Amino acid sequence: MTVIGPSPTNSLDVLLHQSPAIPEGSAGMVGVVTIPPGDPGSGPHRHSGPVFGYVVQGEILFELEGEKPQVHRAGEAFWEPGGDVVHYQAANLRTDIESKFVVFMLCAPDVPMMTYLDADEIAARDHLRVPTT
Repeated sequence: MTVIGPSPTNSLDVLLHQSPAIPEGSAGMVGVVTIPPGDPGSGPHRHSGPVFGYVVQGEILFELEGEKPQVHRAGEAFWEPGGDVVHYQAANLRTDIESKFVVFMLCAPDVPMMTYLDADEIAARDHLRVPTT
């Protein structure tokens, strides 16, 4: 029998809902990021477009410019707007297991998906970070 309309047995739990700005001509990318136990993750960087993520294992310390660092655990979703906003860290808070998250990124045309800041830019933007004390 073919089901017409919504499934009578499936369910949808919306974990996160955002309306990001999407550069015209963007491309979508889905990936799995694996962070070794206790690893600090990638250095400060930015993405060319919005990023949506879902933690599938472990827990990560996630810090975006202008926001307090947050802990995201397995089963939780997160996002970042991309563009000029700096992503300071996605560190693995677990020392006993890898942490993994799935990401869906919208990448602006002809712009690398990820660009890293140099020491001078990190210092120049330090005032935009939320103090952690």
